[in-house]
Amino acid sequence: MGNYVCNGAMLICTMGIAPSSLAVLPVNRVNTENKPMSTIMDNKPYVNVKPFGLCSSPLCPTFIKISGTPGPCVPTLPVPWVPGKPNVLVGNKPALTKQSSLMCLYGGTIKVAYPGEMTVQY
Repeated sequence: MGNYVCNGAMLICTMGIAPSSLAVLPVNRVNTENKPMSTIMDNKPYVNVKPFGLCSSPLCPTFIKISGTPGPCVPTLPVPWVPGKPNVLVGNKPALTKQSSLMCLYGGTIKVAYPGEMTVQY
């Protein structure tokens, strides 16, 4: 059993040093626990996915290569979350689940640490 992801979910990145949160705009008008439910397309940097503090990836443009010092996180997310729940659509897009992950262009893998709700399970 898993949970669907909604507004306020806590995210972690393998290259980030701090957790982040997921912001889901109420455009699809589908809620879980009175919070907007997320889809695999809620992958927009700064709109949906906030920065993770500092980034330890040497591929990140803010990483200081001379000293190996992490720089500010600049999430760059060119692809949707995978896998979604294709048989549960939210605004004609697959729902996002706690098992989904998101790849950053700089090598980080973003995962859901807390889905934002614990009541609705599939």
